[in-house]
Amino acid sequence: MDVYRLDYVLHEPTEEHGWMYWAEVPALQGCNAWGDTPSETLEELWAVARAIIQSLKERGLPLPSEVAPRDMREGSLTITA
Repeated sequence: MDVYRLDYVLHEPTEEHGWMYWAEVPALQGCNAWGDTPSETLEELWAVARAIIQSLKERGLPLPSEVAPRDMREGSLTITA
C-alpha cells in the first residue's frame, strides 16, 4: 500500500449544508464528506478519498498530479490506499 498526502478544506456549518461540517479534497473530483463534527467529517472524507484512489488504481488510471507522497502538514490528510 502507498501513503498519500492530500490537501483538504474543512468548511464551517452553514444553512446551505444543513448546518453540518463539509470537507473536500479539491485534487480528487467528487471527494466530499459531511458530518456533525470536524473529526467525524474528516473520518468520512478519509474513507471517500481512499475509495477514489483505490478505484483509480484498480482501473489503471493516473492519480491527479496534486496527490503527493506522504508529507505531514496542517490542512493535509494522510491516507494509505
